[in-house]
Amino acid sequence: MKAQHFIDDLADAIQKDAHLDEAARNTIYRNLARLKDTKVNLLITGATGCGKSSTINALFNTDKAKVGQGVDPETMEIGRYELDNIVLFDSPGLGDGKEADIRHARNITAKLAELDEHGEPLIDLVLVILDGSSRDLGTSFELISQVIIPALNGEHKRLLVAINQADMAMKGRHWDKGRNQPEPELVKFLEEKVTSTKRRIKEATGVDVEPIYYAAGYKEASDAQNPYNLSKLLLHILRHTKAQKRAVFIQDVNVDEQMWKDDDRLEDYRKEISISVLESIRDGASAGADLGGQAGKAIDRLLGGRLGGAAEAVGRVIGGVGGAIFGLFKSIF
Repeated sequence: MKAQHFIDDLADAIQKDAHLDEAARNTIYRNLARLKDTKVNLLITGATGCGKSSTINALFNTDKAKVGQGVDPETMEIGRYELDNIVLFDSPGLGDGKEADIRHARNITAKLAELDEHGEPLIDLVLVILDGSSRDLGTSFELISQVIIPALNGEHKRLLVAINQADMAMKGRHWDKGRNQPEPELVKFLEEKVTSTKRRIKEATGVDVEPIYYAAGYKEASDAQNPYNLSKLLLHILRHTKAQKRAVFIQDVNVDEQMWKDDDRLEDYRKEISISVLESIRDGASAGADLGGQAGKAIDRLLGGRLGGAAEAVGRVIGGVGGAIFGLFKSIF
């Protein structure tokens, strides 16, 4: 079952809430309908071979983004893939020649300059993926410092830098395949790569970024590997997205729990994802409602008070709403 109707379940529960008067109920219902129609636009870019398509497929379980097998660029244009609530803009990889890179840079600059119907930047987040198995990241750093950061016009929160293929760093020699995680020597190497990336971007642009590392995983005819730190990547995507839009991600995320289970355990990423999404639902449903606090209280009743603990909060949601979608949400995160 896809997690694409959970907002409908919440709207149905709100309609049945005896604590609400008709004005508050109608306001929340309209805001939930607006939330359901909200789109998040993600621009994903990076050098050829960094794993953009594999990352898209892992996050959203879609085969719309074909994983390339060859070395030649398949297109010179930015691809567009629309899911239920997520619109993905996939820029061709850089590093295939000076003329091609110039054209790609111009297309990225133009896309970041686009405005939506409200006059706001169309792209909510640009995700730059670096290849963790490569020592030569010069093309990617030039893209970040000379193209993307200037085009963001000071809105640097819309930039997320992530280092993929952590499993292939140090030629894959220190990756524990059985546990699907890096060994201590590789952890040290990856942390140094994160620190170096942060420093280089800061020195070149004056902008602070907080890169993360992960592995998108793969599926081949005779072999497969689950992602690593995919939940950390999703949490950082949420944190770089406007709060009122975060809830819509649950409409499109991969519902295979195995995709999310392996991470570095530095945070409880799945709990934080749950809290972020549920708070976004609450805030979005009660936004702009001058109804003596009724709207916010109603959403809190269904979403477990102040969301002090994700497991308890989601459990109370299931009890209050009784929908199978929330059971699915809990099973994933």
